[in-house]
Amino acid sequence: MASEVIRDPKSDHLLTPQNAAFIIIDYQPVQVNSIASMDRQLLINNIVGSSKAAVVYGLPIIHSTVNVKTGLNKPPIPQLQKVLGHLPTYDRTSINSWEDVEFKQAVESTGRKKLIMTALWTEACLTFPALDALNEGYEVYVVTDAVGGTSVTAHEAALRRIEQAGGKMISVAQLFCELQRDWARSETVPSFINLFIETGGTAGIQFSYDRT
Repeated sequence: MASEVIRDPKSDHLLTPQNAAFIIIDYQPVQVNSIASMDRQLLINNIVGSSKAAVVYGLPIIHSTVNVKTGLNKPPIPQLQKVLGHLPTYDRTSINSWEDVEFKQAVESTGRKKLIMTALWTEACLTFPALDALNEGYEVYVVTDAVGGTSVTAHEAALRRIEQAGGKMISVAQLFCELQRDWARSETVPSFINLFIETGGTAGIQFSYDRT
C-alpha cells in the first residue's frame, strides 16, 4: 500500500516540521523541584524527549529562562542543556514571557502560527503566554505530560483555562507521531524510534517498525 501524496506541510492543519515552532520556558532547578502534579523524573524525561524531537525535526526553538542574569535563579537543568545548549536563551524578569520584547520578537521571527508550548509552571509561565498567543491569532498546542504545576489542581485548572480559550492538548507520544507521520520518511525513522525508547514508550512503536 502507498501513502497519499504528501500534503503541503506548511498549510497542513496537523503539526509538521514546516509549520510549527517549539517553545520551552523555565525548566530550571527551582521550578523542576517544585513540581507536584506528576513524577519529576518522568517530567524531565518527557521535556527532554520533546526538545530532542524539536531538534530532530528541525523546528524553530525558542528557549526562555527567568532571572538567570539577575542571579536570582539558575540556568536550565543539565539534561536540557545537553540538548539545547547550542541555542540562545531569552532571559527575562517577567513571569509572562509574552511581555518580554526579545522573546516575543523571537516567536514572531519564526513565521510560524502553530506554537508547541511547554513551560513550568503550568498555572503561570505556561498559561499567561499561551493565552496571549491565542489572543493574537496563534494556534497553541500544549504538551500536557511535559509540563507541570505546583499541585494537581493548579495544573489541571490551568490546562482547562488554556483549552477553554482555544488551546489544544497533546501528549509527548502524539507529538512524536504527528511530526513523523509516515514510516516512509526514512531519514528520521531511527531518531523517531530512539525518542520512544528514551522516553519509555518502546513496545508498540518497536513492534510497528519491526513489521514494516
